[in-house]
Amino acid sequence: MRKRYNDDEEIKNIWARPEMPVTFRAEIMRTASREGRTFRIKSVLPNGRVTLHDIDGEYRETAFEAINFLREKTK
Repeated sequence: MRKRYNDDEEIKNIWARPEMPVTFRAEIMRTASREGRTFRIKSVLPNGRVTLHDIDGEYRETAFEAINFLREKTK
């Protein structure tokens, strides 16, 4: 039986927000440095994928490194 979700549960499961920085996993962009693999999210689509500024396509959460909210604070 398929589990049904209500709108509140879907909102809690959103992994990305517009303008949030995300970094592609090194396995996907092998030739680029961390800075070269980092982009800002343009929009979050209803299917959970994102579009990015300065790069075409739709991407899902698994294409990116895990989000570390402390990384920017330690710089």
